[in-house]
Amino acid sequence: MSEPKSRSVILIVAALVLSGLLAFAGSQQGWSVGPFAGFAIAVAAAFIVQWVAFVPAAMTQTDRYFDLTGSLTYIAVTVLLLALSPERDARSIILTVLVVVWAVRLGSFLFMRNLRSGGDDRFEEIKASKLRFFSVWSVQGLWVSLTAAAAWIAITSAHSAPLGWTTFIGIAVWVIGFGIEVTADLQKSRFKAEPANSGRFIRSGLWSVVRHPNYLGEILLWIGVLIVAAPVLQGWQWVALLSPVFVIVLLTRVSGIPLLEAKAERKWGDDPEYRAYRARTPALVPGLRGK
Repeated sequence: MSEPKSRSVILIVAALVLSGLLAFAGSQQGWSVGPFAGFAIAVAAAFIVQWVAFVPAAMTQTDRYFDLTGSLTYIAVTVLLLALSPERDARSIILTVLVVVWAVRLGSFLFMRNLRSGGDDRFEEIKASKLRFFSVWSVQGLWVSLTAAAAWIAITSAHSAPLGWTTFIGIAVWVIGFGIEVTADLQKSRFKAEPANSGRFIRSGLWSVVRHPNYLGEILLWIGVLIVAAPVLQGWQWVALLSPVFVIVLLTRVSGIPLLEAKAERKWGDDPEYRAYRARTPALVPGLRGK
């Protein structure tokens, strides 16, 4: 077996093992449907959706619906959990709304961007190999499960708590993060739509404050979800803390900022204006000097 295929097998096994551990921990002190814990159902459903969508994607060798499938998974699984919940309390409804609104907005944005660009160049080599392509879809199942963990664990928790000040703080943090993400995406889309900006980098609006304001918004909104979920978390259910931690690590150390910074360096690394912009503008947190 070639090295890329060996790595793919390792990724698939790792995604399944980590998801299994997450499902076990997050299911403690949660409600069940027959012999199946609610949160475990959610994690399993997240993977099943990816694997079903993988079949036509692999047959046609297209990644066009990859991001859309991820977003639809958030929506479908979260709504399913709310429908299965023996008690649909206000907290569960709020969490469902927060996740669904985010997923609808981001999913439609990424899908339209994908249609305009013709696809994601990260998949060009991968989708030719069914095993490697399958590993990517499996990892997306883990990504969805980890990111949504705080909301899903709270919705499936057997413990309840009245809404309090933490709930409203969480909603406020989510609203701020969502607003930043939407505004940043809109500003960049308008910038790229201007013919005069072809080949140039954006440094206006929120992009003049930090180099990745959309990621800042993404991190804040998932922190907000955790704050809303926190009052009903018990014992092992605190594995939900992995939700915003995972988002932060993913965006700052794995597939977010590092990839975009490397791409920008290749494209504008010799541009004095870009060097100056990078030097004066922090990557993610306002007020911190950029490297």
